[in-house]
Amino acid sequence: MFLAAVIQTSSTTDVGRNLAEIEALVARAAGYGAKFIGTPENANFLGPADEKVRRAEPLDGPTCSFFADLARRHAIHLLLGSFNERGGSPQRCRNTSVLFGPDGSRLAIYRKIHLFDVDHSDAVRAMESRTIEPGTDLVGADTALGRFGLSVCYDLRFADQYRGLVRRGAEMLCVPAAFTMRTGRDHWAELLRARAIECQSYVLAPAQYGRHGGESELRESFGRAMIVDPWGVVLATAPDGPSGLALAEIDPGRVAEIRRAIPVSAYDPA
Repeated sequence: MFLAAVIQTSSTTDVGRNLAEIEALVARAAGYGAKFIGTPENANFLGPADEKVRRAEPLDGPTCSFFADLARRHAIHLLLGSFNERGGSPQRCRNTSVLFGPDGSRLAIYRKIHLFDVDHSDAVRAMESRTIEPGTDLVGADTALGRFGLSVCYDLRFADQYRGLVRRGAEMLCVPAAFTMRTGRDHWAELLRARAIECQSYVLAPAQYGRHGGESELRESFGRAMIVDPWGVVLATAPDGPSGLALAEIDPGRVAEIRRAIPVSAYDPA
């Protein structure tokens, strides 16, 4: 059993400010005893898509180096929810999530597969594929805490991805996000609970909150960073507002217990 924390921030185009806020929240969560701490999607930068591409970094760049040092300093498993990784062309970057171990090593690297191409309304309109290069691989990581499955935001709507992670042994599913206010209000908690119930897994969901400025002034993130247990019970939710935390105890034995009691995986394809 271990204590997990998911962070709620309101990232902007000011990378220094964003990282300083994350540093303070990680220190706060580690001070409570958290051994896993997750940060949201677009943790280092949230602003105009073209600027995100222009500022894209390699895996050994300053953002990953910052997170590796933070994990090492607090001796924690630390999830960089996502950052703008340099892509295969100058026109697009990758939306990349990285899990760091307590020694600062990279345990897993996941590139967001499902891109947010939607046209619902002025408040929910995006064409992420214009500037983001999609990933192709499901990614999990074995750790001293158990096996984590990685995903990012819009992936949450695609249940098959999470069942695939469970077939690969995942007990905890990470869903760092920047859900819009409009969709988050009606779908965020419902989808997180659905993934937890059908996968019989813990769901760890750090989140962005509030308005983000620049080109994204119409973009407002829902927040409500959340931890859900494998029965679908919401264990903790961050209050509305920036600089928030949700903390809960994670018991991998609970996953095994529920999967034995209701063996839905017996019906998974071979």
